[in-house]
Amino acid sequence: MSSRTRTRGAAGVHTVRIPRQRGRRSQPFLIVVPDRPSLTREAFGFLGRALWRFRSSLAPTGYALLALVITGLLHLLGWWSGLVLAPLAVAPAAWLGIMQRRRPARGSTLLWRIGLAFLAMLTSAWAALAAGFGPLAGPLPLVWLLGLIIAQSAWLIVRRTH
Repeated sequence: MSSRTRTRGAAGVHTVRIPRQRGRRSQPFLIVVPDRPSLTREAFGFLGRALWRFRSSLAPTGYALLALVITGLLHLLGWWSGLVLAPLAVAPAAWLGIMQRRRPARGSTLLWRIGLAFLAMLTSAWAALAAGFGPLAGPLPLVWLLGLIIAQSAWLIVRRTH
């Protein structure tokens, strides 16, 4: 390989050195030609841009992944952390009772409240069980996936109608 096309400097950047010119302006100069990005880099760039563009639409997915990681860490810290989270599973049912007593609802509002309370109870119970037994134990991954699908679908429906 000649010295004119040899790679110099940072990896992935080719520098071509043009020899000294004759005459008054005899200073050498460099031309830097960047490499073309790989197909893997292009794919990850496309995926990253798509995730950034639709980040508010994918909020339940982000929270579900965060919950999976946090319950895994809680399980590693101690099995008893599931016992601490267990009372939280009853809180949505109490909220539903209080809301129905203070502001009674009928029709679609009642259905949305029941659905929201059910989803909150499901996720709270899953978090307590996942912190106690591990997020990948038994049927917990399937329950996590079903909860994620339900939450993401409800989120997209609510965002379209309001």
